[in-house]
Amino acid sequence: MGRRLTDGFYQRVKPRLYRRVGEELRLAYRILDLGCGNCELAEFLSGTYDQRVTGVDISSGSFPRHDDGAPSRRTLTCVKADAARLGFVRDGSIDAVVSMWAAHEMKDLKGALREARRVLRPGGEILVVDFPRGSLAQRLWDESYYSPEEVSDVLEYAGFVGVRAKAIEQKQIIWAKGFRRARVASGD
Repeated sequence: MGRRLTDGFYQRVKPRLYRRVGEELRLAYRILDLGCGNCELAEFLSGTYDQRVTGVDISSGSFPRHDDGAPSRRTLTCVKADAARLGFVRDGSIDAVVSMWAAHEMKDLKGALREARRVLRPGGEILVVDFPRGSLAQRLWDESYYSPEEVSDVLEYAGFVGVRAKAIEQKQIIWAKGFRRARVASGD
């Protein structure tokens, strides 16, 4: 039997989720973090795995301000932009895309996922981590969330293959991943 869910639940699982995201994407060198908020996950990946991470968020108000020149900061960039309009990222130039606790906030999720597919290299992975409908998060923050099946469907709609979505952490988190087709077919 799992622990009782309380409003501190997400703060307790966040470090474990960061490690799990890092382990999942450990072989990627260039990562795009969509809906990065304060770039905390991007900083973790950059600092822990020495990955080149670009965090993208529609609001730059909570981006970190770094003046210390630490080596991990050279591999981290935070950009104010709409995830559905990534014109500053070249086609096929990213190894992995992650979006943590942000998909439900995106006004054009389908557009953001199509852009993610465009910028991923063939065989590149996308990982979406979010709160599911009916979760503690929905009770706490009264926001609208997707089901794992809906996240799976929208990833497939955006052109990803090998899509899998499941509920983890006492069914309070969606863990969904997919891949850009490894071989580029005409029109892909």
